Amino acid sequence: MPLIPAAFLTAQWRNLVMLNYEIDPAILQKRLPKGTELDFWNDKTYVSLVGFRFLETRVLGRRVPFHINFDEVNLRFYVRHKSGNEWRRGVVFVKEIVPRLAIALVARWAYNEQYVALPMKSVIELPTATNGQQGSVSYSWKWANRWHELSAQISGEPIPLASGSEAEFITEHYWGYAAQRDGSTLEYQVEHPAWRVWPADQSRFTGDVATLYGTDFVELLSRPATSAFVAEGSKIMVRHGLPTRIE
Repeated sequence: MPLIPAAFLTAQWRNLVMLNYEIDPAILQKRLPKGTELDFWNDKTYVSLVGFRFLETRVLGRRVPFHINFDEVNLRFYVRHKSGNEWRRGVVFVKEIVPRLAIALVARWAYNEQYVALPMKSVIELPTATNGQQGSVSYSWKWANRWHELSAQISGEPIPLASGSEAEFITEHYWGYAAQRDGSTLEYQVEHPAWRVWPADQSRFTGDVATLYGTDFVELLSRPATSAFVAEGSKIMVRHGLPTRIE
């Protein structure tokens, strides 16, 4: 029986704003952790800017005071890894932003992920009968003395993921891969049910891309997203990481 790692973190991920950009795969090749390859949807490669709420967070089963409910924004892309006869579809993070230093330090220690701690705020107004079924979700963070923002406007009711859709591809990567200091790759599993989504009526990102994410992403993130939606989210579990086996 293969070893199933214990839960490292449990929480709820809610109100996920996802701005998705088609990118030249050559830009991402140098960022691939060992043993992974780019994952494609309809021969297209994507990066996504994702903002969401962490709620009811527990690390190793314990609530940490002042670190239970908070925001995160990350830039990520999509990969796959061959494990035995199984292709595991996962994500690689370029950078992850959280509001508290302790969260960033634990994530760097446990997974060697690229976390930074910055001032953050969010405004969430989901569609309801009282607001005419119009809503918006935004996440902001302060970097280099400037507020950056990721936001989407939505309406109506969220819809189930369509099989084979772009939204299904973006949301249903259930593994994380992180390059380690010794050149190896850490693999960890993320568990959650399929999410319903609101297609975005409008979306935007404003910020200093070059100093935050690097010059490779300036042209890409300066144009409108290829697609955008907001996912409802759910309870999640992140399991302890293990070194990947290179087939």
